[in-house]
Amino acid sequence: MSPIPLSDYENPQIRNWLDLPRDVTSTILLKLGAIEILRSAQRVCTLWRRICKDPLMWRAIDMHNSVDLYSMEHDLEIMCRHAIDRSCGQLVDINVENFGTDDLLKYISNCTSHLRRLRLVSCSSISDQGLTEVAQKFPLLEELDISIGYLSKGPLEAIGRSCPGLKSLKFNKVAFRYPHIESDEEAFAIAETMPELRHLQLFGNKLTNSGLIAILNSCTHLESLDLRRCFNVDLEGNLGKRCDEQIKDLRRPNDPTNDYPFTDEEHDYGSFDEDYPLGIADLDFLLDVDYDYYIGDVDYDHYIDDADDDAPEPFYD
Repeated sequence: MSPIPLSDYENPQIRNWLDLPRDVTSTILLKLGAIEILRSAQRVCTLWRRICKDPLMWRAIDMHNSVDLYSMEHDLEIMCRHAIDRSCGQLVDINVENFGTDDLLKYISNCTSHLRRLRLVSCSSISDQGLTEVAQKFPLLEELDISIGYLSKGPLEAIGRSCPGLKSLKFNKVAFRYPHIESDEEAFAIAETMPELRHLQLFGNKLTNSGLIAILNSCTHLESLDLRRCFNVDLEGNLGKRCDEQIKDLRRPNDPTNDYPFTDEEHDYGSFDEDYPLGIADLDFLLDVDYDYYIGDVDYDHYIDDADDDAPEPFYD
């Protein structure tokens, strides 16, 4: 390769990231997500650090971890509480996927009364009682995602009664074809307490036609309804026709699941043309993983001694 002529270096245009408008820099940083902001972005320079401490940066907190939860060098719950503190009561949207607990839910409810969107995906440490107790603290909640969880009708009823403006609900489970189990408890809870729903996803639910009819009768504003892998629902005949007429965007039990992010193919036993009814079973076990979190009183205004190789490096206040 021939050398680049010196003339090409004349009048170089040097671009400095620090010259970007503040709102542009904020938009770029927000795309990183809360974890990367706290772990790295805010350390880059004084300006970025100042922007990262602005409460407006923390109105929406996405703690969805893109790496293996158990390889994280920080305790995500401690990190999340720190992010919530930075919001200064302005938090409206939070995602605590994979690590949410009852204690963290309580902390969120004590720090904001403006929450509108809550995502609780794969949060096995959140109990019926835990969500029920904080439901009344979220009167403005509009969107709730409880996917791959182990909650029952109790917290659904509490959310429905406490959050009259709830417009979107995802209450998804892992779908099992058999043994055949039917239950309309959750469907009835939704029908009885959430009349303003516009969007409902019940992937892998055990509801039957009776539960579906109750939802259609009560949730008359429904625009989209996802019943994929709800194998106890039969949409042949009049009920299917009613769904087509009443729901703009309908996903049927046997529809493709390629766009659903939590499909567990290993539990998809049998074929759709079996002669016996298809059912769904509850998961009766949880993954029990021994993992030592770094927990304790963390002073985020100071660095951990660099000589302490065994201690994780903290994010900074």
